Amino acid sequence: MSSYEKLSIKEWSVEDRPREKLLAKGICSLTDAELIAILIRSGTARESAVDLAKRILNTTGNNLNELSRLSVYDLQKFNGIGEAKAISIIAALELGRRRKLSEVLQKKQITSSRDVFDFFQPFLGDISHEEFWVLHLSRSNRIMAWKKISQGGIAGTVTDIRLILKDALENTATSIVICHNHPSGNLQPSHADTEITKKIKEAAGIMEIRLLDHVIIGNNKYFSFADEGLI
Repeated sequence: MSSYEKLSIKEWSVEDRPREKLLAKGICSLTDAELIAILIRSGTARESAVDLAKRILNTTGNNLNELSRLSVYDLQKFNGIGEAKAISIIAALELGRRRKLSEVLQKKQITSSRDVFDFFQPFLGDISHEEFWVLHLSRSNRIMAWKKISQGGIAGTVTDIRLILKDALENTATSIVICHNHPSGNLQPSHADTEITKKIKEAAGIMEIRLLDHVIIGNNKYFSFADEGLI
């Protein structure tokens, strides 16, 4: 039990109040729980904002990626978190995701499977369902466009190869990379993954478009068909 449980945040020492600590010591001095406490602003009669934030984080293994998977409804299950506070947490995590994506886009060139992972991780790393995306590249492997092709898993969703090639031709892409996620964290490609990769490579080849890689993302790691010599 926190030694501060019976005190309001205003009664804490200045260096222990998240906002004051930020001003005095800088943003990097704050823990994840203290940052979330600033977002939610208040706790309950029996629990400070920081302790409430710690409790929320504990349920996700103190993992911000897992926290970002929670919906507004999920967050509202915690006593002391209403709709407004839940939305504040989700909005802050989404800003972090978009910042990471902006940093990746500054590079704009794909030179390895790691570059593919870095590009798609903000899209696919924190969702609880499967999505299938394609990346269109120029002759120098610079990113021209990207698009979500399907949602719900390759096994359960028909991936329209004609649509993939149509979009690639419209963007005058000379090569493509496909990517999807495994929310379970198991990175091994399924039979369906292998078959769709083969079909897309063969169809793209007819159009003189190269399929450079198929990357599977899960639990902040990835599997590359190209790296494993499977493409």
